[in-house]
Parts: sequence; C-alpha cells; structure tokens
Amino acid sequence: LRGRGHRVEVVTTAKAPPATEAFPVHWVSRWLPKGLLHARAAALVRKRAAHADVVYTTGMFGRSAVGALAARTPYVVKLTSDPAFERARRRRLPPEWLLRRARDLEVLRAAHVVCPSAWLREVAISWGVPPERVTVLPNPAPAVDGRATEARGLAFAGRLTAQKSLGVALEALSRVDGVELVVAGEGPERASLEQRAGELGLGTRVRFVGPKRREEVLDLFRAAAATILSSSWENFPHTVVESLAVGTPVLATRTGGVAEVVEDGRNGLLVDPGDVDGLAAAIRRYFEDEQLRERLRAAAVPSVAEYAPERVFGRLETILLEAI
Repeated sequence: LRGRGHRVEVVTTAKAPPATEAFPVHWVSRWLPKGLLHARAAALVRKRAAHADVVYTTGMFGRSAVGALAARTPYVVKLTSDPAFERARRRRLPPEWLLRRARDLEVLRAAHVVCPSAWLREVAISWGVPPERVTVLPNPAPAVDGRATEARGLAFAGRLTAQKSLGVALEALSRVDGVELVVAGEGPERASLEQRAGELGLGTRVRFVGPKRREEVLDLFRAAAATILSSSWENFPHTVVESLAVGTPVLATRTGGVAEVVEDGRNGLLVDPGDVDGLAAAIRRYFEDEQLRERLRAAAVPSVAEYAPERVFGRLETILLEAI
C-alpha cells in the first residue's frame, strides 16, 4: 500500500518492542492484564484511526471495531477463521454464545469483510453479513525463485496445535517405510508430538526443528518432495500457497478452503480429516509413483498464478478505497 502512494501505520500488541519498519508501528504490551490490554489497544486504535481514512484489521477485531467506531472511521475486516470458534477453544470463559454475539457485532458493522476462501465467505454470510459486502481475497503467493533439484521427504510448518492434528500425520508416516518428515514450528502440542513420534518408533525419521523465519520456511518447502497438512479444520492455510509457489505439491486433508487451492491429482493429494489409512496410502502412492510426483510438481507453480501479490493487493486497495 505504501508503494501505491498511501500513508500506512500499524497498531499491534507485542511482548517486546516490535522491529523498526518503514512505517510507524504503535504497540501495547501483551504483559498487561487482559482487561487493561483490551482497553488500551482499543484506545490506541481510536487515537490512530482519528487520523486515518480507513482501518484494515487482520486481528484484534473487537478492539479494532470499538476504536474505529469511536473515531467514526470505516473499518474493513480480514477474517482468517471464525473468531468465536477459535476463542472458545482457547479458553472456557466467556461462554461461546457471548463470543458469537460479539463476533457478529464486530463483523456486521464492518464496511467490508475480506475472506481468503469461498468456504469462509459462506460462513460469514451465514452470520448475516450481506453477500455484496463479503469478498474472497486469497493470501498472496510469495515471490520466490526456483526449487531445489534434489527434493526429498515431507515437511510441515505451522503452529503445533490440536487443530493441525499432526498426530494423524505421525501415525500415517509410521505405516510407510523410509519417508522422513521435518516439522518446523512451536506450540502447546510439541512435547506430546515428540513423545508420540518416539512411541511410534519413528526415531530419526522425524525432526522437530522449532520456529523458522518465513524465508527459512520457504527453503524448507523448496527442499521437500511434498508438504503435509493433516488438520482437522482449516480456513485457507497460507503455507499451502507458499508450498505450491516454490513448486512443492501438498498432501492435505479436505477441510475448509484447502480444496480451493489443492486439487486432488493435479497439484497435490487430498484425504478426509482424521483418515490415517487414507493419508498413509496417499504418502505411499506419492513416493512410489514417480510419474505422479513429476506431474504434480510441474503443476504446482502454475496452480497459484492467480495469487500473485500485485493482483491480490490491487484488489485490496480497491476495497479499502470503496470503504472510504
């Protein structure tokens, strides 16, 4: 947006001062008590929104909505999931009906809602958002160079949470001989996943390498024969686009918006969520069938051509200008 001539500033929360950027970054400490954190973040959004034409919120929906409305500045919401569903699974309080009510108020008051998948767009419309105010805008593919010549094994990158169901991937891997898996990321499930890998006798076939920078994740995907995503639920995981953009097919579960990006038999293989046997069969098929592997690899990059950054950000700019 700055490259298109717009003034941009960011409001966020952080545990430490954010890195210096080419634009102002205003922040509130995450170490504050929750109630105070929410109040200060909303107040900061209001203060900065008073000097802005539009607020584009990719998180902190409640605080962004309160701050933008108080400043009488239109706001555009980018949904990446159902916030009530996600919040309810992170904490027991408040009750889910109250989270749904708060979600509906935040989203229904937005000038526009952006969703990375058609699946999530239909979900947003079911909450009462008028269809003409909901646009599918996929996550942009990264600008990358070619892939490595010797790709091997499987790779995963992301938060190690229950949603990702990596236990299913480990179980499937244990039923296929010789295939290795590199897991990049951190999260509450890491210790139990490492223990499970040991119980399954996977030994050195699975390596947990911790969190990686985005550039390192792209290198990891580029060096893999395929990436794996065994999630129980998803919206539109950006790692799927990143994997395909570097020419690496995806073995994934058919959930949420994943099937809008990964086409079974074209740029990857799809199985049902929780289907250990199906995922094991897909892994085995992929590594045993060289012609299939080469065909999927050849289709990977072209399959995400429509996610080029200029196309995605150009549409986003139009949405923000229309909101103003």
